[in-house]
Amino acid sequence: MAQLDISDIFHAAETLKPVVRHTQLIAAPRINTKSKIYLKPENLQFTGSFKLRGAYYKISQLSEEEKSKGVIACSAGNHAQGVAFGATRNGIKSLICLPAGAPISKVEATKGYGAEVCLVSGVYDDAYQMALKLQAEHGYTFVHPFDDPKVIAGQGTIGLEILEDMPDVDAVIVPIGGGGLISGVALALKTLRPDVKVYGVQSSGAPSMVTSLQERKIQHLNSVSTIADGIAVKEPGINTFDLCNQYVDKVVTVSDDEIAAAILALLEQKKLVAEGAGAVAVAAAMFNKVPIENKKVVCLVSGGNIDVTILSRVITRGLNKSGRNYTFIIELSDKPGQLSGVCNVIAELGGNVISVNHERINSSTQINGCTLRIELETRNSEHIDTIRQGLKTSGYDVMN
Repeated sequence: MAQLDISDIFHAAETLKPVVRHTQLIAAPRINTKSKIYLKPENLQFTGSFKLRGAYYKISQLSEEEKSKGVIACSAGNHAQGVAFGATRNGIKSLICLPAGAPISKVEATKGYGAEVCLVSGVYDDAYQMALKLQAEHGYTFVHPFDDPKVIAGQGTIGLEILEDMPDVDAVIVPIGGGGLISGVALALKTLRPDVKVYGVQSSGAPSMVTSLQERKIQHLNSVSTIADGIAVKEPGINTFDLCNQYVDKVVTVSDDEIAAAILALLEQKKLVAEGAGAVAVAAAMFNKVPIENKKVVCLVSGGNIDVTILSRVITRGLNKSGRNYTFIIELSDKPGQLSGVCNVIAELGGNVISVNHERINSSTQINGCTLRIELETRNSEHIDTIRQGLKTSGYDVMN
């Protein structure tokens, strides 16, 4: 990698000042009551994500000859929109290769920022190969989503803003996909405040950086599966791996259920919409994945471009993980008053019945028995335990 140091990040900050929004920290005390949690809401950035920073800075530093030929990128989401916005603001052409199955909303958003879109049959890898082919044919500059020094420098401006707004921060939690964001942020923080802890977070369904750091060399995952599509990266970059190895204190993973719970918490508590990748840092703080007790902590909410068609499913997953929804399975004697009795116990303990499924014919029950599946709205996991114990005390056979 070309030499990258703090002066590059300061230069990027000056370049980006008229273009990007300095997102202000937001206190979020209920995310983890044992820590002082603040959010860095890059979901409120122009284009809805931090990606604008790195993409714009990279494009702004091109030579006049490079600008005249235009830029090309391959992305199905935030990077595409950042490149499109950056190129249009600099008055140059941008071409974005997208897999044909990309959500219509993301295709239209990319076009809306001024890019030409090339839809490629197949998946991301097919679109990437097409981007390389077109780059070779037309002389475009390829804007890499994470493994480029100028892209990394642009993302690092977030670290400068955090220190400007909170000089006494103890720890910063950052999402990791390919590693461009955390590489820039960690370089800025560790150079200016070496004592600040920098923690990275990946989805457990796409742990490419975690695995690579554990094995001490870059690893390629055969497949990835996560609701956090923005960080579903099979292999980290060469440069980002080196920078993470040097500057990041620890990298952890969170599950899809934990990510969903974090999205729900941001919606309810702070009225912020985060995509899956944007919520992983909050999930790590919520579920105590990193040692932050009694610390002043900033969670980087990296983006908010969630596909609204899946939002209801994500919220349902979040409710279940947070103990806000629960389905009890109870075996009953098939006689009058049993359902009424169960409902009375639940009502007395503050549960709210959402749905009831009463099954008389079930191979797992006794001939004179039946199975009751009753879905409740509850306060939290402790409330579920209280209702379960109340049902058992009243003589009901609670199976789940």
